[in-house]
Amino acid sequence: MEIQHQFDGRRGSFFLAEGDKRIAEMVYVMAGPKKMIIEHTEVDESLKGQGVGAKLLEALVDFVRKEEIKVIPLCPFANATFKKRADLQDVLS
Repeated sequence: MEIQHQFDGRRGSFFLAEGDKRIAEMVYVMAGPKKMIIEHTEVDESLKGQGVGAKLLEALVDFVRKEEIKVIPLCPFANATFKKRADLQDVLS
């Protein structure tokens, strides 16, 4: 299970693909050079209950830590996960 990252300078996502189809995705938009808004997370039914959403969020957190970006989690899933996991909260805006 390899999480990929796509970014166009303003919008991006961390995702899992199966062929040409994205089967899990966490979408974000930049709200400035060092601020990111997580907008949406979607995981295919076939992957539910496997912690895929958390893995996407962990990949995103690794990225923003390296880039020194702060995060605003508007996505309900990401927001709830940040509240549960103190180990990720250092990246919150």
